Amino acid sequence: MKIHEYQAKKILAEYGVPVPKGGVASTPEEAAAVAAHLGGKVVVKAQVHAGGRGKAGGIKLVASPKEAEQFARAILGKDLVTHQTGPKGVPVRKVLVAEGADIQRELYLAIVVDGGARGVVIIASEAGGVEIEEVAAKTPEKILRLKVDPTLGLQPFQGRKVAYFLKVKEEQVRQVAGLVASLYGAFMENDCTLAEINPLAVAPDGRIMAVDAKLSFEDDALFRHPALKELHDPEQEAAQEVQARNAGLNYVQLDGNIGCIVNGAGLAMATMDVAVAAGARPANFLDVGGGADEARVAEAVRILLSDSGVDAILVNIFGGILRCDVVARGILIGAESASRNLRPMVVRMLGTNAEEGRKLLSQSSLDVKLVNDLGEAAAAIKALG
Repeated sequence: MKIHEYQAKKILAEYGVPVPKGGVASTPEEAAAVAAHLGGKVVVKAQVHAGGRGKAGGIKLVASPKEAEQFARAILGKDLVTHQTGPKGVPVRKVLVAEGADIQRELYLAIVVDGGARGVVIIASEAGGVEIEEVAAKTPEKILRLKVDPTLGLQPFQGRKVAYFLKVKEEQVRQVAGLVASLYGAFMENDCTLAEINPLAVAPDGRIMAVDAKLSFEDDALFRHPALKELHDPEQEAAQEVQARNAGLNYVQLDGNIGCIVNGAGLAMATMDVAVAAGARPANFLDVGGGADEARVAEAVRILLSDSGVDAILVNIFGGILRCDVVARGILIGAESASRNLRPMVVRMLGTNAEEGRKLLSQSSLDVKLVNDLGEAAAAIKALG
């Protein structure tokens, strides 16, 4: 689960991470009032769950409360389109109005759950203020990665190592090390998957603070954090993702054109590879799970058929606990309720009651191509153009 910048900063401040003074506003008038309280010269930032806000026109440094009001009026209620939102963008319902920071250097600091490292990793870089992926691609030597031992936790020397790598002044080493420890505390105690500060700003007077902040939480751990669940903003998610979560489906929307329905995360990855091999792009990751019933499968079909970017659907099922005939009936139910938006389907079924499932689909009026293996599935997807 993601949260807004102003929410992330509030949480980090509670752990001792220094952040600029500011306030959140839902109306232009509120933005002007906050700006006046902060002295007039402020930065107004659209609150959306996406990076690239500055390049998209969602952040502006203003010199007066009037300018803050004007900019807030221009973006509140609008959809902001960035490189992370897709062409539809996401709605701007609030803005963060924060004191303008005099920045001498922009650094990068983050803590992530790294699957490759099989643990928690601290990432630091002198090249803050830009996308870390860009830094990694062009100047990887500017990135420090430190794995934290899960048994020992963060060690003091690791905080100092980050400080020296960032080449801060000697008198700032303790400050940076303490900030790393504070960020790590927030990360661990809230079951985060990402805690990112970009940029971590160094002011001419030596102060170091989080000018921007991002926190993401492990969905499966939210039951331990009821207060965090209240911070969820469903408007920032695609309608299909909200619908899928309510149906108990594992769904992630992507920007491709081939909708995928599978049972099992590993099979989902293989199915997405099939779409790519066929010259297409997956439109989603959708795992109905091993314990799905007809209703859940039907909802999965409805979700994909409601996505205007989906040109065809690839179903890849290995029947075990989830029988293939159950999947087939779910497909028919979902397609019947969305009959005006039907798309061609390529279906591979193996395992429990596979023949029964294939028979149900072959006897239906749906545009279904039944295949036996992934090679045939790729060829069928390619034939659809």
